[in-house]
Amino acid sequence: MIRKIIQIDEDKCNGCGACAAACHEGAIGMVDGKAKLLRADYCDGLGDCLPACPTKAIYFIEQEHSNQTSDPLYYPENNSQLTQWPVQIKLAPTYAPYFQNADLLIAADCTAYAYGNFHNKFIRNRITLIGCPKLDGINYAEKLTEIIRNNTIKSLTIVRMQVPCCGGLEQAVKTALQASEKFIPWHVVVIGTNGTIISE
Repeated sequence: MIRKIIQIDEDKCNGCGACAAACHEGAIGMVDGKAKLLRADYCDGLGDCLPACPTKAIYFIEQEHSNQTSDPLYYPENNSQLTQWPVQIKLAPTYAPYFQNADLLIAADCTAYAYGNFHNKFIRNRITLIGCPKLDGINYAEKLTEIIRNNTIKSLTIVRMQVPCCGGLEQAVKTALQASEKFIPWHVVVIGTNGTIISE
């Protein structure tokens, strides 16, 4: 069947996420700060996303398309990159072999849902711990201090949302780094509620 499907010019895309917000079908998502057509079979060809794009990076093409529920040409790779269990901070042991010489990722729960390519961008080649200080109602600083103190951590990446409650997670990690009395390279990545990376 020949039908209209959008295309996105990555060179023109500024990563604002307006097209993903305008797409009522969920065909467009943000991957690595750029808009992507994630599901061609979801695209209705009506073009609600076109006027939303400030850089005119979106246009239509006519293409042969099957009626299958997913199109492998457009569906992103979704293999899990997780290498250890458990992942919840409150359930994690304070010592484990997988922590040795690890690049540690400490992420707010919501980040993996907001950022579409989370596994490949952040979990790959890292040991992952997740939590939400607002929902769990605890301060993770003491547990994280013990994990950092009892293991040889090479680097630490904090991934949080651009919302106030995520500040508690970031502060807990900073407190734990200070209390452990270890110097470990660390940085913070902030994800916007529209799924884009605000800072890293």
